Amino acid sequence: MKLWIKAMALTLAVAWSAPSAAWWWDSTPSNYTDTRYPIVLVHGMFGFDSLAGVDYWYGVAEDLRKYGADVYTTQVPALDSTIARGEALLPQVQAIAAVYGKVNLIGHSHGGPTARYIARVRPDLVASVTSVGSPHKGSPVADLIYGSPAESLAASLGNALGGLIDLLSGGGYNQDLRSSLRSLTTQGSAEFNRFAPAGMPTTSCGEGAHSANGVRFYSWGGTGVLTNVLDPSDALLGTTSLAFGFSQNDGLVGRCSNHFGKVIRDNYFMNHLDEVNQALGLHSLFETDPKSVFKQHANRLRNVGL
Repeated sequence: MKLWIKAMALTLAVAWSAPSAAWWWDSTPSNYTDTRYPIVLVHGMFGFDSLAGVDYWYGVAEDLRKYGADVYTTQVPALDSTIARGEALLPQVQAIAAVYGKVNLIGHSHGGPTARYIARVRPDLVASVTSVGSPHKGSPVADLIYGSPAESLAASLGNALGGLIDLLSGGGYNQDLRSSLRSLTTQGSAEFNRFAPAGMPTTSCGEGAHSANGVRFYSWGGTGVLTNVLDPSDALLGTTSLAFGFSQNDGLVGRCSNHFGKVIRDNYFMNHLDEVNQALGLHSLFETDPKSVFKQHANRLRNVGL
């Protein structure tokens, strides 16, 4: 037991002290993430911009700004259909684009299809869309719950939780778990993909078009589930991952389902929350820091003039 406690203490110390201790050898140029157009972050299901002082994109926005990027975090309904979320996002994008001309949208989870909606209805406002761990072809977890005997109870509990998140984060939106689930089922995703096909792969696990209508498309995702013994959210994702059987997934999204546009990488050892540096920055010590992945992508956008 004493050895186990010492091991956990060492893991915690490394996980939380290493990033802060790295400042003195950081040779990253000060303009490394200085993109032409601002980066606009779009959260996923049960998401928010900031809740009780904790950002959904934990440390990501600050890190991008540190190296030159203009970054905006948006808020849409935590629970609703892709189109309803997109309509809530649209005026926020319009306001930002009115200043800068266009935006680089980055969406996590359900935020990916939400961002795609903007590129579909107002491509003139969008320079690029990047999805992170997004279920573009649906999720078996949504398939399992939607239309099942458990749906009614899940909707009641989910809407209550979504409403609390919205209240505490100042969103002001109604919550609709059933519509959210339907959008994320295999069937619901297929319907949305017919409406917004740009960037979607035409094969079962390939890449989609890298651009359309002047908008560039990118994606990345993970295939880790239990990535850090100190992260309590790993247990939940370990449970939801059972819906995938033996298929690779991040706990909520399958490896091939996260493909959209140019696939940067689809198998980071990250689970669904690690992808946005949650919970509270706890992730695998044997994988790239999620914040670094975002910085590298901002630099990628910068290098192509976006």
